Amino acid sequence: MKYYLSSFKIGKNEKKLIQMTESGNKKVAFINNALDFATDLIRKNKSDEIDIADLKSLGFFVDILDLKQYFNKPNKLEEKLEQYDMIWVRGGNTFVLAQAMKLSGFDEIIKKFQRDNKNIVYGGYSAGVCILGPTLKGIHLVDDPSQNPYGEHYPMIWKGLSIIDYVIAPHYKSDHPESKDIDKVVEYLIQSRIPYKTLRDGEVIIIE
Repeated sequence: MKYYLSSFKIGKNEKKLIQMTESGNKKVAFINNALDFATDLIRKNKSDEIDIADLKSLGFFVDILDLKQYFNKPNKLEEKLEQYDMIWVRGGNTFVLAQAMKLSGFDEIIKKFQRDNKNIVYGGYSAGVCILGPTLKGIHLVDDPSQNPYGEHYPMIWKGLSIIDYVIAPHYKSDHPESKDIDKVVEYLIQSRIPYKTLRDGEVIIIE
């Protein structure tokens, strides 16, 4: 697998993202469940439209893949994901995203794809990259862990996917509403001796 991990939106390495997928069919599974807590659906849909338009402008064919449709159906989800060259996971609330990934089985599928070195790109930004680390601790200073749109009977998830061995702190020292809180996240990670990397908006981590 390959990873394109952006702080915000696609970032400033669009050409690299295109190169990473140039041998495939350019189909993208766009996962927007990190915003499932949102009540302003007009604003949510508009934000999704902008993200999708950005991907389409690079030549990608984008399908929205709603993980809620695959809750307790991991086999169907894995079969669906096999159709795509790239999985793009947008920002929002990392704890909500963790719940959606757990309930759909996405968490174990992506780990399987990683073990099998699947020819697929995982890309995304903000919550979509924070979820890849070993823990969500620290991120709770930015994202509300108590947000649970799928039912209060599901326990809060504090573990990340452990695809990478450090926490990503996006929006660092950037012109973003969450940047001040990210300073608090970094301070928490330092005090807790949790490995981390910061990303300013526009910056991207590439793993191949």
